[in-house]
Amino acid sequence: MQALQVKSIRQLLGGELLNGKENWYVQHAIYYKRHDLVATHTLLFVSKSDTIDWKELDRRAPAVIISDKPTAELAQALPQTTVIQVRSVLQAYWKFIYYYRQLFQLPVVAITGTCGKTTTKEMLKHVLSKDMSIQASISSKNEPRQSLPYLMGIDEHTQAAVFELGLGNNGNIKHQCMIYQPTIGIITNIGVHHLDGCRNLEGYIKAKAEIVEGIRPDGTLIMNADDGNIKKISLHAFKGKVVTFGMSQTADVRASHIQFAKEGMKFQVHTDDQSFQAYIPGYGEHQVYNALAVIATIKELGLSVQKTILRLRTFQQMARHLEFSQGIGGSTIIDDTWTNNPTSIEAAIKVLHSIGKNKKVIVVLGDIKRLGNFEKKYHQEIGSLIAQYDIQTLITIGSRAEEIAKQALKEGTTAEVHAFKDVEGVLDVLKPKLDARTLLLIKGPMSSRSMIAFANQLKESP
Repeated sequence: MQALQVKSIRQLLGGELLNGKENWYVQHAIYYKRHDLVATHTLLFVSKSDTIDWKELDRRAPAVIISDKPTAELAQALPQTTVIQVRSVLQAYWKFIYYYRQLFQLPVVAITGTCGKTTTKEMLKHVLSKDMSIQASISSKNEPRQSLPYLMGIDEHTQAAVFELGLGNNGNIKHQCMIYQPTIGIITNIGVHHLDGCRNLEGYIKAKAEIVEGIRPDGTLIMNADDGNIKKISLHAFKGKVVTFGMSQTADVRASHIQFAKEGMKFQVHTDDQSFQAYIPGYGEHQVYNALAVIATIKELGLSVQKTILRLRTFQQMARHLEFSQGIGGSTIIDDTWTNNPTSIEAAIKVLHSIGKNKKVIVVLGDIKRLGNFEKKYHQEIGSLIAQYDIQTLITIGSRAEEIAKQALKEGTTAEVHAFKDVEGVLDVLKPKLDARTLLLIKGPMSSRSMIAFANQLKESP
């Protein structure tokens, strides 16, 4: 965070100094009770409903409180805690955020999508950080509550920022865009997820579309030209620039001649009447789409496409994203336990189909969560998908995932099918099947520690 004088903050917010000094500088900013207080010189927004631990604040002194609590309650502050009273802490919060963001005229990229947003963000960070000081969200920690600390990570040395937008309910992306005020927005794809918070697919698409109005008026929207659900988003009110990526001829940044190569994908990139040979580590067409989104973004930033393609070759694939490992009996274990939704399952199955010829293919699938009232429907659709492929063994883990097994059998799958409530007993079924010809995909939700642990167990030597 760029250091700001307390007095300047008070004047900005039109607050009244009730306690302490204001001739010092803050170096951190949090919302009390929503974020951890871990450092001195911190600015804290405190709502009326928050109970203040004055001794905690004293241990982290100096600290400054911005609050609309009654004067009598704020008068309990200890000497080293500065207290500024405002009429509305919510208005003060947003005024401060807007002010802080305006201090920096730099490109801010915000990324959303059902799948690929974390990988796209990490790819973009990998490419940009070679030449620039980058502020970025961490891993897939993309909840709206993380937005304030991420914004505060921008300082006078930052040259660009890349943030992933999380979605649990309607309004989440709008909230994050109000904080980040992105100059570039990316939509990787829109499948099916978070229907418990968005009610149905239409509501989910609408929630993802919040990024369109969240981009600055002179900004750029970069989106997947091949995604049917993205095409449902109205761009009538969007006044910025639209750039598309994909495999269709109309895409501004296009891929062709896509091939599976050693530990990754080879393809040609076409843009502005130029063609480049490219390679990206990690299997699957979805990985090509992620790379295209990065290349389109780099073009908008005015940087070299050719240099970007070279740097993407050295990108290290993220853990538990279709991660290949040697497993029990010399088998190949594909760990995809990072996330679990219909879109990512379909992508993983397509990869299996492409590389699984002359192999014994085993698929282990866990519950798909956050589908709301459509839980049974989408689990059954995955079962129907499984039945279309040459899979030797299907194992489901969890009560929801059992619908996958039932539907696959109903649709006439040739696979040997087993349904388990949990991981107990699964290894007993699998061990006799694991040898050098076995290709095993394990896919489950990141919230399932048991499935993550089981995936690691499969990778261990007998």
